[in-house]
Amino acid sequence: MTDRVTNQYPVTKSALGLAIVVLGGLQLMVVLDGTVANLALAPLQSDLGLSDAGRNWVVVSYALTFGGLMLLGGRIGDAFGRKRVFIIGVGLFTLASLMCGLAVNEATLVAARAVQGTGAAIASPTALALVATTFAPGPVRNQAIAIYAAMTGVGSITGLIVGGALTQVSWRWIFLINVPIGIVIIGLAVGALQETASRRLTLDASGAALATLGCTAIVFGVSEGPELGWGSTAVIASLSAGFALLAAFLVVERTARNPLLPFSLFRNRDRVATFGAIGFSGAALFCTTVYVALFVQDILGYTPLRAGLAFIPFAVGLGVGSAVASKLVMRIAPRWLVLIGAVIMVCGLLYGSTLDGTATYFGNLFIPIIGIGFGVGVAVVPLPLCAVAGVPETEIGPLTAITQVAQTLSGPLALAVVGALATSRTLSLGGTDGAVSDMDAAQLAALGEGYTFALVGAAVCVLAAGFIALFIRFTSQEVAQAQAAQEAAQDR
Repeated sequence: MTDRVTNQYPVTKSALGLAIVVLGGLQLMVVLDGTVANLALAPLQSDLGLSDAGRNWVVVSYALTFGGLMLLGGRIGDAFGRKRVFIIGVGLFTLASLMCGLAVNEATLVAARAVQGTGAAIASPTALALVATTFAPGPVRNQAIAIYAAMTGVGSITGLIVGGALTQVSWRWIFLINVPIGIVIIGLAVGALQETASRRLTLDASGAALATLGCTAIVFGVSEGPELGWGSTAVIASLSAGFALLAAFLVVERTARNPLLPFSLFRNRDRVATFGAIGFSGAALFCTTVYVALFVQDILGYTPLRAGLAFIPFAVGLGVGSAVASKLVMRIAPRWLVLIGAVIMVCGLLYGSTLDGTATYFGNLFIPIIGIGFGVGVAVVPLPLCAVAGVPETEIGPLTAITQVAQTLSGPLALAVVGALATSRTLSLGGTDGAVSDMDAAQLAALGEGYTFALVGAAVCVLAAGFIALFIRFTSQEVAQAQAAQEAAQDR
């Protein structure tokens, strides 16, 4: 590890201006793109004739490369200059968005989504680092960080509406809209951002490659199992290769000079439990959003725009739950808050698993959607604070990054398993794998059973998160100290 480099570049004295427009715009685009893809899955599958596994890969390929390469992307920015790497990442994301919009089949779309995730993995962590180095420490930087963080919430809600409206015209526009936005961001970045001093770092490229390829192989094996057969050569070989690659990743990380996953951060059992709870809660949320979006479109016949609007109460519930949890976390041990949120989510998910094509929005969906969002808000607020509780300010950055990776990678891994269960359920009831427009009433009913059965899988993930959270022994006082340490780290 090299010594910390003293900043030799000017800092901005105001949080407002082109710099925050560039950095916040990138975060908005990345988050929005992840949201809108869920709403486009149903029409996209029908248009390109994707299998159920292929449909899921549209989401999974982006999340795998984004999460798997995120830590490496941040290190590349430190090593070669953050402004330069940021522009390269945005350029790659923009080019891949064009490729997605012009895709003609499953292979070209999935490949383009993987490249898009790679661009996001390079640009997103570099953008966050540029916020810290572009704006003056203190109130200015705090305001800039707040604006940047707000883009995540804005992107999630905006993605539901804009994505639904664009998909109503054509699913291709949810990707093509990124092209002019990306070009504008690159053009503004050239003049608005200052280059940072590069550092000589040993990049753990082999670790990043092994982790990403290992997860990809496992996801492929689990996703294709229901269709190819669990005993098929391709499935067995893929699963075996995946576990072997992940084992090799652990070996490499133990000997790497600058590992992506420092094992020293996992010596605390409470922190290990925290990462487990983060992983399972992220997995549940990822699977829930995908299958609820598919259910309301394929089974209830919602248009993409109507489906997007239907999700807005979820965002409201999430916001209220987060606000409540942020107050209670100073008084109640975090494990109990996570457990309370998990119980609320499980109740909503299990109720959702009983619905069929006769369900109505206000009669059956409105309250559960708000409730699940509220439960998510209550559960997820304490977990990132537990991840950094009791550590020095110098370790908050790496731990926060690992938290983001755990949350991002758990989603596609869980979707592979839950998706396989949903497809198996559909096929066992006489359903078929293919375009909804070609299905009869019985096949649609079987498809709906598969979608709602996926919510049972999501509920199991939530139960696992709640159970693991019981082993988190951090107190409310330690969490309060972690909040103060995070604020101090941002001021550095």
